[in-house]
Amino acid sequence: MKENYRILVVDDEPSFLNLLVSILREEGYNVRKASEAREALKLIAHFLPHLVITDLKMPEIDGHQLMERVRREHPEIDFIVITAFGSVESAVRAMKDGALDYLSKPLSSPDELRAVVAKAYERYRLLRENLALKAGSAGLPPLEIVFAGMEPLLEDIRAVAPTKATVLLLGESGTGKTLVARVIHELSGREGPFVEINCAALPENLLEAELFGYEKGAFTGAVRGKKGRFELADGGAVFLDEVAELPAGAQAKLLRVLQDGTFERLGGLSTLKVDVRLIAATNRDLTKMVREGRFREDLFFRLNVFPLEIPPLRERIQALPVIIQYLLKEITTELGKEIKDIDPEGLKALKNYSFPGNIRELRNILERAVILSRDGVLRLNPGQGSLKDDSLEPGEIPAANLKEIERRAIEAALKKTGGHRRRAAELLGISLRTLHYKIKAYDIKL
Repeated sequence: MKENYRILVVDDEPSFLNLLVSILREEGYNVRKASEAREALKLIAHFLPHLVITDLKMPEIDGHQLMERVRREHPEIDFIVITAFGSVESAVRAMKDGALDYLSKPLSSPDELRAVVAKAYERYRLLRENLALKAGSAGLPPLEIVFAGMEPLLEDIRAVAPTKATVLLLGESGTGKTLVARVIHELSGREGPFVEINCAALPENLLEAELFGYEKGAFTGAVRGKKGRFELADGGAVFLDEVAELPAGAQAKLLRVLQDGTFERLGGLSTLKVDVRLIAATNRDLTKMVREGRFREDLFFRLNVFPLEIPPLRERIQALPVIIQYLLKEITTELGKEIKDIDPEGLKALKNYSFPGNIRELRNILERAVILSRDGVLRLNPGQGSLKDDSLEPGEIPAANLKEIERRAIEAALKKTGGHRRRAAELLGISLRTLHYKIKAYDIKL
């Protein structure tokens, strides 16, 4: 859609600048303007245009320098340059530097501008289609399913994916942060692998070794050296899930990797350097943890370059039918069962449910219903195979704050499993370590 195609026009002649902006807005593009390069650089940092149209002759920083600076950090941004009439030499140099096309000033007609921008837009559209096909070939669900009900988020992801920027995914447990991280990597164009690690799933003394590797003899039991996740991901991406659980030592080492891409294995003397894009995720309030001294402020700022909030399922309930249809196809294929119809009352109950466990909980509900179906009819009950019991009635949930919902969900899971913590953690979709922390934080009595 043209309204999602972001264009920045840069020119120090106000009348010509306004003319270009007016023509492009009439065509339906999302257009911003800057009267000089420094203003353009500030706009690019948060507007993240797909295309920059810039005059080459400008004071202080000219169009060539602007293009060089921007493409160093954002190689995915396309450029069209504007040259004075007859200045072929400047146009040729700009094309060699990577510009898609050029325009002569003044325009012969508005159609000249429309034509070169249409060509750039078509290139962008085809690139998007190719990236979507690549994501599909990587075994990911179709993007329209993954991002059903949160399409603006997909546009932000498409903007940031090809860059080197560190991405911080924020959202409740079960919202699909791991899947979003994989989509970012697949759309990035990076050739290296996608390597993930759950920071809460390993004991403190093993986490650093897993992340950065170790040499033979580094600790008892290290009979041979081992590469860490960052080495394995060279040229690709590392996904740190539950990054808030990183111990202090690992936080310091991670900060160094983010600063210059270097680290040492445990017990090693050689400094290793990697080219790794970092994607991190958490369901915790990192800002609060920084204030309380439980998370490094400098690391937080390094991680928080491009934060993305993944909304909970209850905030995109309008997308429920699309998500259910996809999950059912996946589940019935896995289980070898056929579902011919869905009980309308059960579907209505789902639409009125708050889903404290988000997509993960929805999948559990659907899988249980498919297993129990004997006649090809899906009877959905959000109170079975989920966290709902007498203390978690759907009608009560909206009045409670998120912390109260989480506390009650944990209590319900512990009650359902007879106090068995590991099984309760599995039911909640969180690590045992995280469950222990939350039991202590909420002062839950067993």
